[in-house]
Amino acid sequence: MAIIHWSGAVIGLAIAIILILRKVNPVYALFGGAIIGGLIGGASLAQTTQALIDGTSSVMGAVVRVLAAGVLAGILIESGAAEKIAETIVEKLGEKKALLAIALATMVITAVGVFVTVAVIIVAPIALSVAKKAGLTKSAILLAMIGGGKSGNIMSPNPNTIAVAKGFDVDLAQVMIRGFIPAIVGLVVTYFVATLLNKRGEAIKEITIKESEAAITTNKEKTSFGKAMVAPIVAIILLAISPVGSMLNIPALAAIKIDSLIILPFAGIIGLIAMGKFNKFIPYTTSGLNKMTGTAVILIGAGAIAGIISKSNLSDAVVYCIQTTGISGVFLAPISGILMAGATASTSTGALVAAGSFGKAILAMGVAPLNAAVMVHTGAIVIDHLPHGTFFHTTADCVKMDIKERMKLMPLESLIGGATCIVATIVYGFLM
Repeated sequence: MAIIHWSGAVIGLAIAIILILRKVNPVYALFGGAIIGGLIGGASLAQTTQALIDGTSSVMGAVVRVLAAGVLAGILIESGAAEKIAETIVEKLGEKKALLAIALATMVITAVGVFVTVAVIIVAPIALSVAKKAGLTKSAILLAMIGGGKSGNIMSPNPNTIAVAKGFDVDLAQVMIRGFIPAIVGLVVTYFVATLLNKRGEAIKEITIKESEAAITTNKEKTSFGKAMVAPIVAIILLAISPVGSMLNIPALAAIKIDSLIILPFAGIIGLIAMGKFNKFIPYTTSGLNKMTGTAVILIGAGAIAGIISKSNLSDAVVYCIQTTGISGVFLAPISGILMAGATASTSTGALVAAGSFGKAILAMGVAPLNAAVMVHTGAIVIDHLPHGTFFHTTADCVKMDIKERMKLMPLESLIGGATCIVATIVYGFLM
């Protein structure tokens, strides 16, 4: 197959972004951009079609794992386990450390396998109630939730982590473990930046709290914190067996390689049994599947545009530019994550496109696959909150914030994401 000219790939991606901004379904926008990009880049219709098929085929492993992760996510959300974990963290830290508690709660909920958007939705009513008593503003608590969620997202078994691990063909648990240091930095930066906002912006009104609570009112039965933590703990232990065995040079443990495709659903089922709610298995897992289906389908669309980009000479052009400017090739990893996530306004889609499109070029620069995965992943949370994505609008709605106020938080969100990306690049790009 003839190489697609890089200009076609760029134009195709730009068209996909424009279509998304015009409210076209992201999946169709990505497919449309991929087709137009292939044709403009000099490929025939048949070659363009084959590039799309190859691209979508390459992401099916990540898609299947994302759907499997829906079992754990559905159980944590629908059983009330995620909500209980958040409530307990906020309650234990108290009003004096409310912003830290809110950020930490969102971080933990996201880290154990709940979508960052859903984690914010879960924590929002609790955060609003505590913030009203502590005299905090909407801006402060929303930034705390977003920063905590972003930090948790880079060490979670969520679709973005699954996508980047699959893209670089590395172990999911290893990517999660290496995301820990950048995540802690992100949490610290979140707390300090949110603290600066604690008297700025709109105050929280009682009606806002009631509206937020009403938005997530369900018939969930409360469970204990200990039982709520069973599923996350089982998942973490099973995911960590092989990496820990490798680090401690214990061959027997290192040889136990269980895929997340098995671990995440299994952990969810064990947690469900521990909570005494196994009779709710079907509705909980159905809900989890429904929550993951949209992301899984978008990943297929992302695979299409990644197929066009990977068949083009765009990565060669980018590498040439980097070599010409004299900067280290290591920076290609975080830059690709930042640009692709910003273009798609999605962490998972951006991480997948960056890994699929620039993976070979990044590795050709001498970067180890695992280090590359972590840098791309942290880069993907820097500007993934742009207004053409759903995260921007959903998080604003959680605290009933108007768009003008919500946009003021964007530079601060990028500051938090940028801090995690810089730390990851220093640690895994130059020190390790």
